[in-house]
Amino acid sequence: MSDYQRRLGTQLRAIRQQQGLTLQEVEERSQGHWKAVVVGSYERGDRAVSVAKLAELGEFYGVPVSELLPGDTGPRRAGAPVEARRIKLDLRALDRGDLNPELAPVSRFAHTIQLQRGDYNGSVLTIRDEDLRALSVVYGTEPEELVVRLKDEGVLVDS
Repeated sequence: MSDYQRRLGTQLRAIRQQQGLTLQEVEERSQGHWKAVVVGSYERGDRAVSVAKLAELGEFYGVPVSELLPGDTGPRRAGAPVEARRIKLDLRALDRGDLNPELAPVSRFAHTIQLQRGDYNGSVLTIRDEDLRALSVVYGTEPEELVVRLKDEGVLVDS
């Protein structure tokens, strides 16, 4: 389990507890859609949660996904903080036939954002900190670590 998964789980538990719900009550109120054992495993960080499931859980709790994501704690690495960066994905690089298959979630996520924004310029997509944090959940890593990985894979455009 990564540190990020643990912090995500802690945040999920805090949101549930703020609403005064036990794991069993989550299962009952969701009419079995959210099993207590599954939500508990997300909260412990034992099980990875997809962005889609995180969005569904946010809807169930009535909070934006950004509230489910853990805040940044501790010092950042050298360089600008993630919030100050303009992360630009190279959509053409994400559509390459030889793209690393592990980047398929990044490609799907970018195209989903592109559809939501109605942004069809076709070459570059700037993602917000909230988008980057959500995407990092998929990889179970810190946002800044994901930025390094995306840069190494050649799918980021220099700002």
